[in-house]
Formats: sequence, structure tokens, C-alpha cells
Amino acid sequence: MLRTAVASAAFALLALAAAAWLTHDFRTWTQEGARRYEVAREPVPAPSVEVLVPGLGERALPDLLASEGAATIVDFFYTDCRSVCAALGTAFQQLQARIRAGEAGAARAEVRLLSISFDPARDDVDVLARYASEMNARADTWRFATVADARSLAPLLRRFRVVVIPDGLGGFEHNAALLVVDPRGRLIRIFDYDRIDDALGFARAIAAGGADG
Repeated sequence: MLRTAVASAAFALLALAAAAWLTHDFRTWTQEGARRYEVAREPVPAPSVEVLVPGLGERALPDLLASEGAATIVDFFYTDCRSVCAALGTAFQQLQARIRAGEAGAARAEVRLLSISFDPARDDVDVLARYASEMNARADTWRFATVADARSLAPLLRRFRVVVIPDGLGGFEHNAALLVVDPRGRLIRIFDYDRIDDALGFARAIAAGGADG
């Protein structure tokens, strides 16, 4: 009986240690929570991939994110999505309105928006341009992009901890959030897509140098 008790205690300690490691000392129990904790603890530089942007052509993603000294709120989507992407689109429309209202008369841009499609086979530059028009996106505030080479998509998604799984019906299941990237092109914070004011406030603080990335 004593041997059984000792073995049980040892197993419990091992399980506790494993749980602590998997949850970052019990700070989070979910994969999404772990992603957010890791990004907040250590900024993630954008990978050196080429993206296609309507109106701009081919650009290196780090250069695009670091242009104009602005912080960028990024989301990942695909144009044929009719579920969470629709909610993301609405959130970005609201963000665009807030950004433009806040920057009226400002000397320089503080925050920009970037929507990156993870469906390059269907979302080419022309499709993205039409979608941007449908969303009433203003190019000086909200741009769209997709990878220039489909082989660079997987590394991009891994770097930003975006999970995309084919749903078997021609679409995708994916995690959705507002990713705040600082003016140096580093992912530094992740917010739920319904926390647009928090994401925008944080992005503005980063652009102004008022938050530590």
C-alpha cells in the first residue's frame, strides 16, 4: 500500500510539473492563450516573405509593416469565408472609421490595418482589390495582401501562430484575432476580435512610444 501511495504521489507530481510547463506556470490552459502569452512575453518579428498588395505590387512583409513608422493591426482571413471572417471584416471597418476620425488633421499616420489572405490560390490581387472595394477600405488606412509564393504561406502562419485547417467543404477553420504589430514589424500583442478599442488603444500607444514592446 505504501508503495502504491508513493507511486501515486510521484505520478501526481509529474502531472503537476507537466501541466505547469504546458500552461506556462498555470497562466493559460488553452493553445490560444499560450500563443498570446508567448507573444506578449517575446515579440515575434515578421518573416521575410514577399506579399502581393493591390495598388503596391510585390513587397517584403517586414518592409510593408515597418513603413511610415505606424503600428499595424493585422488579421488573417480568406475572402470566401462567411463566418468568423465576416466578424473580422466588420471589426476592421469599425477600426478604420475610428482611425480616420482620430487622425483627422494629424501630422502622420499612427495606426494602419492589414488583412492577409491565407488562400492565395483564390485570393489573387484582383480578387483582393474587389473585396477591398466591397469593404469600403481606404488604401491609406486598410490594405490587403496575400503571399507571392504559396510555399511561404506555412512559415508565415507558423511565425504568427495562426492555425488554418481545411474544413473538407472548400473552406477553412482558423483562429481569429487582432494582431498588433509595432513600427519595427514585430508582433507584440494579440486581442480578441471584439476588443477593437483595446487593440486600437494599444496600437496607438505603441506608435507613440508609450508602451514597451
